[in-house]
Amino acid sequence: MSWTDQRSPSWVTGPLAGFDTETTGVDPRHARLVTAALVIRDGKDTTRTWLADPGQEIPAAATRIHGISTEYAREHGRPAADVLSELADELHRVLKARTPIVAFNAPYDLEIVERELRRHGLPTLSDRLGDIRPVIDPLVLDRGLVKKRRGKRRLSNLLYAYGLSLERSFHTAEVDVQATLDLAQEMARRHPSIASMSLGELHAFQQDAHRAWAKNFADFLSRRRGEPVSICEQWPLPDLDG
Repeated sequence: MSWTDQRSPSWVTGPLAGFDTETTGVDPRHARLVTAALVIRDGKDTTRTWLADPGQEIPAAATRIHGISTEYAREHGRPAADVLSELADELHRVLKARTPIVAFNAPYDLEIVERELRRHGLPTLSDRLGDIRPVIDPLVLDRGLVKKRRGKRRLSNLLYAYGLSLERSFHTAEVDVQATLDLAQEMARRHPSIASMSLGELHAFQQDAHRAWAKNFADFLSRRRGEPVSICEQWPLPDLDG
């Protein structure tokens, strides 16, 4: 029996590994890592954070979101290659232990890390693991569980929808991670069907949910624009060579 078929009492109580990044931009093909946070929740939260000098200017628009300026990153950040090497080691350790990575819009953060590792000539998570799993993504879960939801599905929107506190300053990696972990656990309480799944079943559920959403959204955009639109159907990591 593979690990994907093995059951524990529930993944909800942990351990869980919340993960988030803040970067120089919104396009993961070109953005550079600025900060990262990894929060291990296993009865209590143990947090590790990193600040990197991305080796290029941090646009003002990005600084307005996460508060890190080019000057601050150069003065206080460590070389990006060193940060990425340590971060990849930690993520590899977590996944080898079968602890799920919990990330809101996980494909963005995972693609950032994979592309940055490649950029610096370092082994990627895919190189080390083959398949990056298990991953828990509250954005994808909500799309699969609540087919029609009014408004956007930003982290702040879903926290409000699930009755969680909004009395925190978002867009620092550590705070976003803690909020994402809270959200994933609350979603499982509200939707017992996912709480009862094994991590393998949960991962597969999200792959199916993302694929269905991508097809529907592509169809919607195609009708709206009058031309074919393609949305990546792979989750949690797109084909970086495609």
